Amino acid sequence: MSDYLKERGYTVLDADAYSRKTTEKNGPAIPAIKQAFGDDIVNADGELDRKKLGGIIFNDADKRRELNGIVHPLIRDMMNGDEQKFIKKGHVFLDIPLLFENGLNERCDFVVTVFVDRDTQIKRLTARNDLTVEEAEARINSQMPLTEKVRKSEYRLDNNGNLEALYEQIDRFTEELESM
Repeated sequence: MSDYLKERGYTVLDADAYSRKTTEKNGPAIPAIKQAFGDDIVNADGELDRKKLGGIIFNDADKRRELNGIVHPLIRDMMNGDEQKFIKKGHVFLDIPLLFENGLNERCDFVVTVFVDRDTQIKRLTARNDLTVEEAEARINSQMPLTEKVRKSEYRLDNNGNLEALYEQIDRFTEELESM
């Protein structure tokens, strides 16, 4: 959805992209991550060992909270700055996987959730991120259930089909948005 909205000229602020900025080589979160998880969480080339970190945080809720406490404030600061810059030009979409978990839905005019069934979610996650089924399930289980996110959302888009079907739903949604 985010890529399609960008293609259509909308501003989309992606929390995962900001997360990568905070944790890139020499990123602002790296010193605190090394302190919390050990120097070996960063490779010899200075890059964060994301697979190793993922193996820790998606299987340990306390470690996940610790990491979130490091990166989430940095992400919010970056996103807030960009949001203030772009909101003057029109609609700004926030792509935040942990939107509800962090209470950030309260700052949104409305929430759109793109959903799939669990089997499709696991299949796509394993293919996209080169994960085992167990690793994908650990990631999914670390978040609020998608069914609950759907229930809490004002708009729901079904992504169990192909991209064309999703794009049609997005087009109907943006038509409604522009007519408000």
